[in-house]
Amino acid sequence: MGILQKWFGKKNNDVNSSSAGRGGMQASTLPVVPEEIYKKASLEFQDIIAPSALKIDSKSISLGDKIARTFFIISYPRFLTDNWFSPIINLDKVFDISLFIHPIDTSLMLRQFQKKVAEVQSQINVRESKGMVRDPMLDTAYQDLEGLRDNLIQAQQKMFDVGIYITIYADNEMDLFKLENEIKSMLESKLIYIKPALFQQEDGFKSVIPIENDLLGINQKLNSEPLSSVFPFISFDLTSDRGILYGINRHNSSLVIFDRFSLENYNSVTFAKAGSGKSYATKLEILRSLMFDIDVIVIDPEREYEFLSEAVGGRYFNISLSSDHHINPFDLPIPREDETAEDVLRSNIINLVGLFRLMLGGLTPEEDSIVDKAISETYAIKDITPESDFSNIEPPLLSDFEMVLSGMEGSDSIVVRLAKYTKGSWATFLNRPSNVDINKKFVVFSVRDMEDELKPVAMYIIMHYIWNAIRKNLKKRLLVVDEAWWMMKSEDTASFLYSLAKRGRKYYLGLATITQDAADFMNSPYGVPIITNSSIQLLLKQSPTTIDILQKTFNLTDEEKYLLLESGVGEGIFFAGLKHVAIKIIASYTEDQIITSDPSQILSNRKAKEDFEKGEMAPANPPEKVLQ
Repeated sequence: MGILQKWFGKKNNDVNSSSAGRGGMQASTLPVVPEEIYKKASLEFQDIIAPSALKIDSKSISLGDKIARTFFIISYPRFLTDNWFSPIINLDKVFDISLFIHPIDTSLMLRQFQKKVAEVQSQINVRESKGMVRDPMLDTAYQDLEGLRDNLIQAQQKMFDVGIYITIYADNEMDLFKLENEIKSMLESKLIYIKPALFQQEDGFKSVIPIENDLLGINQKLNSEPLSSVFPFISFDLTSDRGILYGINRHNSSLVIFDRFSLENYNSVTFAKAGSGKSYATKLEILRSLMFDIDVIVIDPEREYEFLSEAVGGRYFNISLSSDHHINPFDLPIPREDETAEDVLRSNIINLVGLFRLMLGGLTPEEDSIVDKAISETYAIKDITPESDFSNIEPPLLSDFEMVLSGMEGSDSIVVRLAKYTKGSWATFLNRPSNVDINKKFVVFSVRDMEDELKPVAMYIIMHYIWNAIRKNLKKRLLVVDEAWWMMKSEDTASFLYSLAKRGRKYYLGLATITQDAADFMNSPYGVPIITNSSIQLLLKQSPTTIDILQKTFNLTDEEKYLLLESGVGEGIFFAGLKHVAIKIIASYTEDQIITSDPSQILSNRKAKEDFEKGEMAPANPPEKVLQ
């Protein structure tokens, strides 16, 4: 402030003297305001950074609409493990941590150690002279003191006064209490104890904010080795002993290796804008999962997985109105050991009601009841009852259901709407016996050539068929639903997808849901529940129109938000359980040639293949390299 006053004062004097020289203008006619302007500006700045109100209690501080409480670490165990502070630092809560390290002069410390060693040795000698049983705590303390004193003399260690203060924030006392207990339990499990700064909350808060003042002054003595374990600058690693390579950690260049089947559920969701590499990343995971004896089934809406299916010797079914591949929705799976025929029949009837609700554009409560009854009677005319052996039955067709329905009162409207599936242009799609076999390691169902109006119906029927096949035998499987926003358009298909996410774990099934339309996915009442039932989430490059929705859903920081907006193709954030890292998807040259979705690269590969088959050129054999 003194510098400003000198500067303003100098300028005023210059103005006054020059004014007087030009005609005798009095200096008093110029208002002296610089100091007032400075004070006003200073006040406004304080208003910006200060809370609206401040209340200091014995155990907390109220900062506007937030409550803060400061703690200090009071006790450590004999040994501190590496990264013991990591769970606190990476806790997904609002808090501040201040770490004060005060070096202690080694010569002063050695004198104190000499005195302390003598005291402990004296206590041991007194106990021996009295014939008392030796005290293990005294013996351990003596050994620790002697060992540390040797290290200090040899300059292998140094001593420090260390103060660690934690300030937590919450909206109310209850949330503050819950967060306090959470942090306490995490630390106490490691034999580290904290206490609130009673009647010192103001000093505690000032010690935590970044002004470098240790007003609390509550320190514990630590030597170099345990102090290094407090080092707070850590980065999450997702490198495990088993699993597949998802990519490279962009923070520290470590490998992101993970096994989805090691988590509480095996589901995943992938969100990305068009062209950002979501299908590429999925196909890469599929290719690597097949190496670990995992069966993979894909619902492919854009025919992107056909070449991959050919490359690994899988099966590819093109489901369309003109296709030779058909699925009969009335098929029944053989009951498992823990199921009865009655359970399977009832479950299939419920799913069929949902299918007809989707096919017929909705049903009134009366029509819903009629359809439910007609399905049961349709099975009955084929002698299919809860007591039947489902391994030796011939399931009915959609035309059988129509015949039963036409004889029921009040079903005229349903029969009219159903006719296009049995006699009209859509009859070739549904009214045929099933002729697909998914007994392969890799199976793809393509619905690209299906009319858009029928795609949700086709995806529902395919998923129901897959679900029945999965329930036959317990095996590690991965079900990939690409462009899942098609499924989220209808409540029945979205509900079925959600049921797979919840029930899949029982059958060793992982559900991988992929979509580029985050808004449609989130607008469904089942969108967020599917995400919460997915232990793995992969967010690649996002568009500005959807980033706010994803930020709110995944609780992203502003830095993570901008990272997703600025990411390149194949870059994003990988979530696995409670951990997440910035990831870059990579593939070898061979993998890239198999899974690429780049049209120019696909055409080039096809031409090379045709030329090779004609004998015009030998296939290129470039060195292996990392490609995106």
